[in-house]
Amino acid sequence: MARLLAYLSASSGNTFPAIDMLLELHRRGHEVHLRCRASDVDGYAGLGLCAVAIDPRIERVEFDDWRGRSQVDSFMRMVRAYRACATLEIPDLQQAAAEVEPEALIVDINCFGAMFVAEASGLPWAVYCPYPPPFRSDDVPPHGLGLRPARGPLGRARDLALTKFGDRQLATELAQFNQLRTGLGLPAVQKFDDQFLRSDVFIGFTAEPYEYHRSDWPSHVRLVGPGLWEPPADPPAWLETECRPIVLVTASTAFQLDAKLITTALDALGAEDLAVVATTAAQDPAQFRVPPNAYVEQFLPHAPILARAACVVSHGGQGITQKALAAGVPSCIVPFARDQFDVARRVEHNDAGVRLHHKRLNPDRLRRAVHAAIARRPGAERIAQAFASAGGAPAAALAIDELLAAPAGRMAP
Repeated sequence: MARLLAYLSASSGNTFPAIDMLLELHRRGHEVHLRCRASDVDGYAGLGLCAVAIDPRIERVEFDDWRGRSQVDSFMRMVRAYRACATLEIPDLQQAAAEVEPEALIVDINCFGAMFVAEASGLPWAVYCPYPPPFRSDDVPPHGLGLRPARGPLGRARDLALTKFGDRQLATELAQFNQLRTGLGLPAVQKFDDQFLRSDVFIGFTAEPYEYHRSDWPSHVRLVGPGLWEPPADPPAWLETECRPIVLVTASTAFQLDAKLITTALDALGAEDLAVVATTAAQDPAQFRVPPNAYVEQFLPHAPILARAACVVSHGGQGITQKALAAGVPSCIVPFARDQFDVARRVEHNDAGVRLHHKRLNPDRLRRAVHAAIARRPGAERIAQAFASAGGAPAAALAIDELLAAPAGRMAP
């Protein structure tokens, strides 16, 4: 068995999907070390993982994409924040690797500096991605815009033009990332998303048909289905006696301007014969007016609620969306930022829910959208079957085992 070192970002939306994979590797006898945010260290150590906090300065980097005036502005703000983190991740992972002396590395796709260190280390290494794969494809619209898949020559021309526009927007930032790469003795990359494909294996926590089919998947990509782990917690006491259909409403764990979603959902569904369960995450639950049919908490375990839910109303984070679909529960998605527009479009494309842009959000529209989403349960159940067939944590761990067993270089298709 091998000594492994995993480097995780400070975002729970990125971290939690990887935990089942790391626990499966631990169950298989590997010695699993990880670097994670300080608040998670004790919990992961209690699960048998050797957890140590990342450099605390990484957690203090501000992600202010919620201030963006457009999707492009928000995206560029995120890229700059990732670069700020990357400069700190490089010495942090170098020190961790010197202490642990791992035989392989596993890196969160949002940790650019850690990816560069892994690439330069000469060790076998894997990237894991908990959101729609962000590298380009002839078959998929440019990442982050929430576009429908292209049809015909005009659609392909649209995608090509937008891809070239994105490359121009990212040129300055790419030069900065390439400085970090060349400082580690790595070659510069020509396109921003080339950085995501340098690992020996790319583990995507998703699966087709939720994820768009690509005829040009790189041979080292493994789609294993969603990571569904969440911190252990008892279900709320009221759940056992609640008999009404449940609509789960969630906001992002990373601060976004999505308090409006919870406010509107409580207004829209307060008079319905439903139980509305809202988890506010980064938002203060005290700011919301709670109707008699609603429960509002900052955090609740989602799994037992999803087992009873008729629908999920969310901002479109990949984590909650795929958890819902894995349980066969359709979604009503109101995207605000980040990859949420892509997630919403995938749900709509698979007839597993509905999409409502945040600029069109009001109680009447949301109420209609929720009832329309509830009727799309067959689409959600179809995706649930596909997710279950993808293999989950055992498939992800198998990819790591195959990497350890492979000769130097990338894994075979």
